Amino acid sequence: MNPDALAALHAACFTTPRPWSAQEFAALLATPHCFLLEEPGGFLLGRAIADEAELLTLAVDPALRRGGIARLLVRRFAETAAQRGATHAFLEVAEENGPARALYDSLGWKGAGRRRGYYTTLDGKACDALVLHWPIGTPRPRFLPPRDR
Repeated sequence: MNPDALAALHAACFTTPRPWSAQEFAALLATPHCFLLEEPGGFLLGRAIADEAELLTLAVDPALRRGGIARLLVRRFAETAAQRGATHAFLEVAEENGPARALYDSLGWKGAGRRRGYYTTLDGKACDALVLHWPIGTPRPRFLPPRDR
């Protein structure tokens, strides 16, 4: 996807936070630590610096939601960030974004903070951002045989 296509899909998905412009996407993509993951109908923009990754934004065509695209992109984000040396990740999500919060909760993201009044809704109301954390790049638990007694 080019920056114009990213901005168009982002605008179809978001009002809070406000949609990003093609110029904002182009500027982020030009930075050395950002990476773009794409699936048909969706994308994820992330950044990995040293041992920390940030999920900057995730957008899935509203007509294609609840089909596993977002889940796949978040898993790919963890793999890509781990390959780049990250061991943990952060993101911000609008408190009022119930579907996104449910997705992140189901994947194991945990609350790490709150930014009060961080976003402004279309009607001018302040909305908190929840900061979530997710450990990545660590081995997943495997089956352990029973110990000899």
